[in-house]
Amino acid sequence: MRLAFFPWVLQNGAVYPYSPQKRGIAMATKLTERQQEILDLIRQTVARTGFPPTRAEIAQALGFRSPNAAEDHLKALARKGAIELTAGASRGIRLKVPDSATPSAQLTHPLLAQLVLPLVGRVAAGSPILASEHVEREVGVDPGLFAQTPDYLLKVRGMSMRDAGILEGDLLAVKRAAEARNGQIVVARLGDEVTVKRLQRQNGRIELLPENPDFAPIVVANTDEFALEGIAVGLIRTQPLH
Repeated sequence: MRLAFFPWVLQNGAVYPYSPQKRGIAMATKLTERQQEILDLIRQTVARTGFPPTRAEIAQALGFRSPNAAEDHLKALARKGAIELTAGASRGIRLKVPDSATPSAQLTHPLLAQLVLPLVGRVAAGSPILASEHVEREVGVDPGLFAQTPDYLLKVRGMSMRDAGILEGDLLAVKRAAEARNGQIVVARLGDEVTVKRLQRQNGRIELLPENPDFAPIVVANTDEFALEGIAVGLIRTQPLH
């Protein structure tokens, strides 16, 4: 099972699953062949990385001359009810659950919540992420909602990852890992601070990249205390997209 936008999305206290069109999603209007290709690409990218593709990535994958062509098709998909778009966000694409869908599970449903994850709030300087004083509560989730099973949920602070669709107050599903691929969104510890950024390694240098032009990249110096705490594998949206 794959979910809308991220592997799963929480809205109004309930987890809404994403069901592919071939399993019964009824579109307002039939999709063209090209629109279906784009929709499939979005699904595949979310399933593989946990995040939707950018317009440029869609254009490159499908041979469009520019991201503008991808944008036109995305707007058509949005009009037909297949996706929702967030203005100003390069990855602001959410696979849409139809209005008639019934929530498959409440967040803490005792029968369907087979995996209990700690919800980590603000992390104090220098202390482990999963220290008991950081855990606000435990949250039950269905492990089948994720391609990789997360170890904890981290409450997002700030808007530095806005254009990746990660917003203030969202809950980032994190799998503990000491290594990550170039370009993955990670939870990193730099000195006494913990941050969510996109990892980039180039010419022996490590950078932590924001997804918001209002924030500067963080260059990790050789003298810095740096460690990866985990990789992002999904997100709980705590506020509806506008």
